[in-house]
Amino acid sequence: MTTKHEQILLHIESLKVGNKISVRQIAKELNVSEGTAYRAIKEAENQGIVSTIERVGTIRIEQKKKENFEQLTFAEIVGIVDGQVLGGRDGLYKTLHKFVIGAMKLEAMMRYTERDSLLIVGNRVEAHELALKEGAAVLITGGFDTDDHVKRLADEKELPIISTSYDTFTVAAMINRAIYDQLIKKEIVIVGDIFTPFTETYYVMNKDPLSKWYAFNEKTTHSRYPVVDDQNRVTGIVTSKDIIGKQHHLTIDKVMTKNPMTVLKETSLAYAAHMMIWEGIEIMPVVDNYNRLLGLISRQDVLKALQQVQRQPQVGETIDDIITSGLLVISNDPQQMVFRSNVTPQMTNALGTLSYGVLVSFVTEAGSRLIRQLKRADIVVENLSVYFLKPVQLENTLDIKPRLLEMGRKSAKVDVEIFHDKEIIGKAILIAQLIDRY
Repeated sequence: MTTKHEQILLHIESLKVGNKISVRQIAKELNVSEGTAYRAIKEAENQGIVSTIERVGTIRIEQKKKENFEQLTFAEIVGIVDGQVLGGRDGLYKTLHKFVIGAMKLEAMMRYTERDSLLIVGNRVEAHELALKEGAAVLITGGFDTDDHVKRLADEKELPIISTSYDTFTVAAMINRAIYDQLIKKEIVIVGDIFTPFTETYYVMNKDPLSKWYAFNEKTTHSRYPVVDDQNRVTGIVTSKDIIGKQHHLTIDKVMTKNPMTVLKETSLAYAAHMMIWEGIEIMPVVDNYNRLLGLISRQDVLKALQQVQRQPQVGETIDDIITSGLLVISNDPQQMVFRSNVTPQMTNALGTLSYGVLVSFVTEAGSRLIRQLKRADIVVENLSVYFLKPVQLENTLDIKPRLLEMGRKSAKVDVEIFHDKEIIGKAILIAQLIDRY
């Protein structure tokens, strides 16, 4: 017999995508308390079948399949950019195929704008209208509004038109970050995707004699087995080192290594890999929240999975890629390295000057390239202090000059100065951890 909570979830799943849902409505229709309705709606949100948007409400959305995690709904975009929906609310459940930054002439902009895309553009009403006619949603940056006839068109076509106070660069970076966060969930990355279930593994019980270890070892050639009690809870690991010189009639619990390291199905692959390599562990039991054995993960499993992740095709350029791909190398000498870039419309904020986020991208990329030149190592930024001394206008040319201050075995400190017409306009100190490239 299903519980009221389960009945509400089934009811929500049966609703048409795009339907609005409220606690009071659910409570009334299914004759349950508002508290029960609220908890079930929150559970539905966790399952990805509804989405709650400020000033709009909760709507039924299409649950994403794992392979389509890189696609975001327009409802999610509203939340990411803290946006306001100006029109087309009925289309918030739809997913965007790609986004287009509208910092170009109208004709060129429309060439890239297609159905199910999202045009990110400023106060250009004609562009808003043409995008909607092409079947694309619109995200207006800088906090601008649009004309009433455009809002009516958005309602008619069920395509959202959203306004946000953020500038174009920041918005694009936020959406890219959200897409890549989704992708991290999509790719293998968690233990639950690769572990071997306990029904396909060998394990021993606390009170089994050591002879069982020998029987398994002869059959499988493995030398490590998890140990469980009569409730299937993991109590230890028994390895070849544990049994050396021990009599076969002894029970496993007398020789096993107690309190072994375990992981949950939800544990990230990176964390599991780190722990296994750091601690020199060959296998780790996978357990549930009650420490019951679910299966095993081996070092070989982790290495294969990491190799598979590295072979996955990339989704496309991030906003950082777009910004830094235009960096020209003026001097590649590590003692006097210089990069040059022109300030394009995509790099500016709502005031038309260089965005702070772009400056950070320049600093990070320049520091990273300098370190790669000196030590063939990648970097993970640990600390970054950036000083914006003067505003930079559209079409200005910048020279970025990184200089190594100090480098150790595992870390480095880089000073970066940014010039326009030989006048310093920005300065930064970057401290980073080094990751050797093999």
